[in-house]
Amino acid sequence: MKIDIVPHEIIESKIVLIRGRKVMLDRDLAVLYEVETRDLNKAVKRNIDRFPEDFMFQLTNDEFDNLKFHFGTSSWGGTRKLPYAFMENGVAMLSGVLSSKRAVHVNIQIMRTFTRLREIILSHKELQRNIEDMEKKYDAQFKVIFDAIKQLMTPPDSKRRKIGFGREGE
Repeated sequence: MKIDIVPHEIIESKIVLIRGRKVMLDRDLAVLYEVETRDLNKAVKRNIDRFPEDFMFQLTNDEFDNLKFHFGTSSWGGTRKLPYAFMENGVAMLSGVLSSKRAVHVNIQIMRTFTRLREIILSHKELQRNIEDMEKKYDAQFKVIFDAIKQLMTPPDSKRRKIGFGREGE
């Protein structure tokens, strides 16, 4: 039986990229598990041997400042300590150190969300490979079509000239 306590869109919105890794922050996990962040971190510290650095790490001051800037906030709810970031394996390990049924069910949803995101990324790469293979097979008459498809798949470049009214030199 599949129990969805938290919509996957909410979980997806809590997954951020730090140090090139998809992670969830301790405070976001605590909200999902309905526990205090300090209690989550105490449980982790009591079981620290279950959380090697490829499962969890603590943000640096610069990373934390960048995160606050990214989310447009000058404060982070009275946080005195730098937050911990949990990679997928670290999140999975949390269900072993937190004893509530909610933590187990939310963890299952988080694992499914990580898997779904991984599948989306892989399918995008596979689609790109298929287009490149097709491009090799067919002659130049389809080049315009393949170029248009590639352009649609490419993320927008932030250095492009902005459209609209602005002052000279912007």
